[in-house]
Amino acid sequence: MKFRFILKILGALMMLMGLAMSSTLVYAFLNIEHPQVGLGMKALEWSSIGAFVLGVTFFFCFKLKKKHVLRKEAITIVGLGWIVCGIIGAFPYWLCPVEQPLSFAQSIFESFSGFTTTGSTVITDLSLWPKEILLWRSLTQWLGGVGILVLFVAVLSSLGVGSKSLFQHESSFEVTHSSTARIKDAAWLLLKIYLILTIICILGLLAMGLSPFDAVCHAFTTVSTGGFSPHNESIAYYDSWDNAWAIQLWITLFMLLCSFNFLIYTLLLKRKWKQFFFQEESFSLFVLLIVATVIISIGVYQMSHTQLGGDFLETLRRCLFMVVSIASTTGFGLENYEAWPIYTIIILIALMFIGGCSGATAGGIKMGRVLTALKACHFEITKTFRPNYIDRVNLNSRNLDTETVSHTLGFVMLFVFITFLSVFIVAILEMTNGIDVITAFGAVVATLPNIGPGLGDVGPTGNFAHFNESTLTFLSLLMVLGRLELYAILALIVPAMWKKF
Repeated sequence: MKFRFILKILGALMMLMGLAMSSTLVYAFLNIEHPQVGLGMKALEWSSIGAFVLGVTFFFCFKLKKKHVLRKEAITIVGLGWIVCGIIGAFPYWLCPVEQPLSFAQSIFESFSGFTTTGSTVITDLSLWPKEILLWRSLTQWLGGVGILVLFVAVLSSLGVGSKSLFQHESSFEVTHSSTARIKDAAWLLLKIYLILTIICILGLLAMGLSPFDAVCHAFTTVSTGGFSPHNESIAYYDSWDNAWAIQLWITLFMLLCSFNFLIYTLLLKRKWKQFFFQEESFSLFVLLIVATVIISIGVYQMSHTQLGGDFLETLRRCLFMVVSIASTTGFGLENYEAWPIYTIIILIALMFIGGCSGATAGGIKMGRVLTALKACHFEITKTFRPNYIDRVNLNSRNLDTETVSHTLGFVMLFVFITFLSVFIVAILEMTNGIDVITAFGAVVATLPNIGPGLGDVGPTGNFAHFNESTLTFLSLLMVLGRLELYAILALIVPAMWKKF
């Protein structure tokens, strides 16, 4: 393990973080006369300067003697890179002198929730926070959506460092047989698609009457499937607008688009129609969301005490928004789904675990893994009465080898095990607060799959402000664990990882 090499790469990442943080100061300077602007300027200034100076120190104090990243070094850079970004991103919240300040642990939680595109929060009243901090809050999700280190991979060529391993461990794309040059091209293409979707989303929201600030913030957190909003009411803030339906449908569209595998957009750009129509994962997710929306809408519509009115189409639209918001792991708020029928909540919990597609900004187990696991189970069931049955598990018209299937089943089992173990740990940490099992389970479900809202006291109408600092720190680690799909973080706690071979 070349620690100086790793610190140099992390230094470059810190510099990028400092530059990103300072970009929010441009908004503050342009709107200095606004009554809500200025309170967080010093916090952002000191944080950005500190991150940049620290990054420059690390980058220029260590010589770069390697041109290739080994597998374990890539895992270390990815794991530590996300942790470093989360810690650096916490300082603007911690240093901001608002009426209800955050402790450092709460600031860490808010920052990790942003970069991992989780969307959970400890801020009880967003109206007390200056707009430049809220803009940084949304920007963290936009950076985390495409993957900070995917962005980093795109500029690694200037360092002469191989980026294949970094890209592989940070993203959900299959890159085993791709060259380093193709990996860089793929990273740049992903960034271009991500930027185009963001710009189109901003323009649409502006056309619907949102202020530039609101449009940018919501576009950042929609395309990243993060769910942060500058308003306490989230998207429900616009319910009184005449075109609220249009705003909801526009945001729903982009949450849906960004929960699909970004590979389908590259296939469209390259006009590879045959491969496009064989994207079984994205098609299955789309069908699942439609079916779930119809079933949930019927149940909600039939509730005698529903507040959605008597119009079934309105009920259908609002339920569609919530289903896509949950399944894409965005977590925007529009309805209190805990007031819905029990069976609809169970469907939503299932969608929380499934999440979006591989190679998307969404979190969760991922639809591709769920399909692979179901097909593997079907194969084993068939073999019980047809022992000589020979077949191959395939996904997206590709045959999956035994190792891939085993890896997928292992991931699903590990994800479920960590979920229940984490519920147990949260229950112990919050024992003196007397939280119920629903809240403990909801807190884990909200953070590990990067959903945002959970159940109980951390449901769509609650937040995480009442948790103690040890619990918030643990939940922050769960966010990164889920965002990096377990292994990149778990590998850091294995002693053999740090030995020289």
